[in-house]
Amino acid sequence: MLNLSRWKVILVILSVVFGVLFTLPNLLPEATRAQLPGFMPKKTLNLGLDLQGGSSLLYEVDLVALRAERLTNLIEDVRKTLTDEQVPFADLGQVNGAIVVRITDPAQFDKAQRVLRENIGGTTPSGARDVAVTTADGGRIRIALVEQAFEAAASSAVDQSIEVIRRRIDQLGTREPNIVRQGRNRISIQAAGESDPEKLKSIVGQTAKLTFQMVDESVPLQDAANGRIPPGSELLPSEDGLTPVLLVRKRAEVTGEMLVTAQAVFDSQTNRPAVSFRMNGQGARRFAAITSQNIGKRFAIVLDKRVISAPVIQGVIPSGNGQITGNFTTESAEELAVLLRAGALPAQLKVEEQKTVGAELGADAVKAGQLSTAVGFVAILLFMLVAYGFLFGGISIIALIINGLLIIATMSMTQATLTLPGIAGLILTLAVAVDANVLIYERMRDELRAGRSVLASMDAGFSRAMSTIIDANVTTILAALIMFQFGAGPVKGFAWTLSIGVVTSVFSAVLVTQVLLAWWFRATRPKTLPIV
Repeated sequence: MLNLSRWKVILVILSVVFGVLFTLPNLLPEATRAQLPGFMPKKTLNLGLDLQGGSSLLYEVDLVALRAERLTNLIEDVRKTLTDEQVPFADLGQVNGAIVVRITDPAQFDKAQRVLRENIGGTTPSGARDVAVTTADGGRIRIALVEQAFEAAASSAVDQSIEVIRRRIDQLGTREPNIVRQGRNRISIQAAGESDPEKLKSIVGQTAKLTFQMVDESVPLQDAANGRIPPGSELLPSEDGLTPVLLVRKRAEVTGEMLVTAQAVFDSQTNRPAVSFRMNGQGARRFAAITSQNIGKRFAIVLDKRVISAPVIQGVIPSGNGQITGNFTTESAEELAVLLRAGALPAQLKVEEQKTVGAELGADAVKAGQLSTAVGFVAILLFMLVAYGFLFGGISIIALIINGLLIIATMSMTQATLTLPGIAGLILTLAVAVDANVLIYERMRDELRAGRSVLASMDAGFSRAMSTIIDANVTTILAALIMFQFGAGPVKGFAWTLSIGVVTSVFSAVLVTQVLLAWWFRATRPKTLPIV
């Protein structure tokens, strides 16, 4: 105890300074925090949905629609491949969840099989094909999705959806949204502080799949509306204000994946809200090629199977820069720009559950958490003072206060989300922290009763209780890590707070207590310990 290492003293002082600096912003009004010097931390605790209110949504990725879209794309790929290879075919369509096409020239049947196997579909990470091309009766070829490959693609679609949703919500300014996967194809979203679930749904749930498709003018629009739709084309609702529907080619010439950025602007000619965009290198090249080959023809800008506008191509657009005009308001133009910047969802989402937590309910939860923490702290304080006296009990309480500062400071610095279960973890941490002090103090008592000196008893209290303290806290942090890994939402909040608390409690209960007792011992040189 007398030979206390200098590094221990420095570490304790630095930890106290860290705890005070990063906890202080939580006690100051926002206006005061804004006036703090630049080197001072300004981050506060990030309260979860249950503490500050917000919106909770549960989405399901529509795998049925994803499969249907894959099959539709396969049909167009088969049509283009056979046409490019000049293989005559007929009766191309879906049959029992697969694509079937009849080759009308038997002499080219083998060639058709070969080119379809080489050009249709893609490969899985293992190198296997994701579609199976087989022979069917009557000169037909069957193209089917490989189920294992589709399941892998579906799982990837869920993961991609989570990342797209996260980017979209981040652009709304919502801090630390809790977005986790549930089961095979569900996504849970908790956006604390976002009180308008409809706004959240409009941003999150829209697929935002942008495509540029040529308008099909081979048949009159009225004939197409009456059912005479040419193969390879589709009739889509139009929002350009000219016609209610528009016939467009199914094949997308340019897609939204090629966008680099999108911004809400005002059209220089009409002064109406619009969205400007810029393509990457590949998109710019394809945009230039399409516009050069189709001057005088209409080019439909399609968002989620709705035609936003269909301007006439007046000339070559080599730069890949363009502008989307339509019946936009300032807000809807900004919303579309956010969606395009974040990227399109790989599959449609269906709302399974929607909940809103009011700010008043969150405030009540905060008050309840504060009260329970205060009650727990006072109970621990009284116990330690009664059991170990004002000196040793008081030192353990000082260590406990430093522990609390370190927990709040660490969570503020890392912007970890504090939830109501997290407050429960904080209260549990307080009890675990004094448990280490109890082990140390009881060991000191045992050594004094065995006739050892004051200094030897204090040294033994720390050294011999240390293995028990480490064992107890290692098992606790392992349990917390397991909960954090496999839990979701509130369970993770509890586990994270508990994990931080375990580390800080061992530090404060052992190192802080040791430094304070060493200073007391050097100052007073007691003959007995006021602990027996």
